[in-house]
Amino acid sequence: MTKAIRVEGLSKSFIVKHKKPGLLQSIKNLFHPSLSEQIAVHPLDFQVEQGEILAFLGPNGAGKSTTIKMLTGILHPTRGSAEVLGFNPWLERQKLAFHIGSVFGQKSQLWYHLPPFDTFELMSRIYELPRGDYRKRRDQLIERFDLGKILDIPVRKLSLGQRMRCEIAATLLHRPKIVFLDEPTIGLDVVVKQKIRDLIKEMNQEEGTTLFITSHDAGDIEQLCKRAIVINHGQIILDDTVSNLKRHFLKHKTIHLKLQEAPTHFHLSGVVLVKQKGTGLRLSVDTSQTSIEQVLSHIIQNHRLADVTIEDPSMEEIITHIYEKREGG
Repeated sequence: MTKAIRVEGLSKSFIVKHKKPGLLQSIKNLFHPSLSEQIAVHPLDFQVEQGEILAFLGPNGAGKSTTIKMLTGILHPTRGSAEVLGFNPWLERQKLAFHIGSVFGQKSQLWYHLPPFDTFELMSRIYELPRGDYRKRRDQLIERFDLGKILDIPVRKLSLGQRMRCEIAATLLHRPKIVFLDEPTIGLDVVVKQKIRDLIKEMNQEEGTTLFITSHDAGDIEQLCKRAIVINHGQIILDDTVSNLKRHFLKHKTIHLKLQEAPTHFHLSGVVLVKQKGTGLRLSVDTSQTSIEQVLSHIIQNHRLADVTIEDPSMEEIITHIYEKREGG
């Protein structure tokens, strides 16, 4: 298969200026500044196939956003090389922009006070789309993302889920070959998250779009991706299939229960009672031994359930488990 992304020895450092408090130190710093090099991304080596959905994971400050900025040409690397669709991202940024798209969960490309329709019109001009092709593509995306009823509503009045659907649609207008998705489901409720995931999968299956996804949501990783790269402190610590990641690091789920009466006993294979306070319980479930459905079925049969919440392990927990496994051999 053709490589959509090639990265060799790609790294980024920033020069940081240090200053001690006080006027004298400020004056001294003008003539003899105290500088140090801060490494944001250590040399990275990886490749992404065309049509692949890659999870690029790591805790906050791991270097994910810096890497994406280098791959999209926003930042120049300190060392190393990269090719995205055959282009050098930072030397051929303008050419590359016509072939890639990006969606950032906390940064919108939609005009806040204008309806999404106006943003679509603007994007069509930016990407120099022929009017006939644009209208056909726009109408196709409006139908796929179910945007008909919200196109004329100012973005500021849309819900987060509606906005994200518009964001992804706007990104796809020019038929990008690669889309970078940074936390695409952040802040969304369960139903809307699933809708966004389904749309992302459709995009990949129907158009062969290569997807480069960063997320703290284990559900995004499990449902969308076949391969995951995990970085921490700017270094790759794991490059493996998501099935292996799930088998070793995503198999534990946490269930928070609120019962209508205090339980007298709770014994189930692969389930550990982590904490109990009155009628509230926190369980750790090893899903390789017992499924979540089996646990909930057992609870409903033996207790009166008032409330339940199921959580995936945090990215920080996953990173910790990866380190422990590596150190343990």
